[in-house]
Amino acid sequence: MKVYGSQICSGCRNYKAVQQSRGFEADYVDITASTANLREFLRLRDQDPIFDSVRERGGIGIPFFVNEDGRRTLDMNEALSWIGQEPVREEELTNTPSSCSVNSCV
Repeated sequence: MKVYGSQICSGCRNYKAVQQSRGFEADYVDITASTANLREFLRLRDQDPIFDSVRERGGIGIPFFVNEDGRRTLDMNEALSWIGQEPVREEELTNTPSSCSVNSCV
């Protein structure tokens, strides 16, 4: 699984905390670490209909999850189910989302 996110997003920090505490592997792409990473994410964001409502609301759309089989989602629990993980428990969350939902900064 590939995950697009940024440390400036509370939903992404929550995802990273869950990943670290559970110890599963995923390819994390910090979209604010380089222009190449940002361009890679924007190519997906600008073309994928999953982001239509995100763009309409002026959101970013992270964390964004892409499964090896091509499935895509903005929902952390759905993405975790792809890799056989249980849904997130409230006590696993380290950051209370401000302008984000529990699952994403959308």
